[in-house]
Amino acid sequence: MMQRGIRRREVLEAIEKGVVIEQYDNDTPFPSMLIAYIETPKPLHIVLAHDDVKQEAYIITAYIPDERYFKSDLITRKNDE
Repeated sequence: MMQRGIRRREVLEAIEKGVVIEQYDNDTPFPSMLIAYIETPKPLHIVLAHDDVKQEAYIITAYIPDERYFKSDLITRKNDE
């Protein structure tokens, strides 16, 4: 996050207002999800894992989506065609 110049408040806003575009239910040790928040001058993707038992969330990574891998909507993967 810090290496990419993404601030904590940007990540929190993305988590609060973004949409889940992929779910990884088989991830370990906790299921995770990919959240997209593109209603901002800096579109973001956040990978977040959630421990249901402890009711804690873990930010795995945050990045600016790359059009090499995502269509222009920054939500649909190009390899999903």
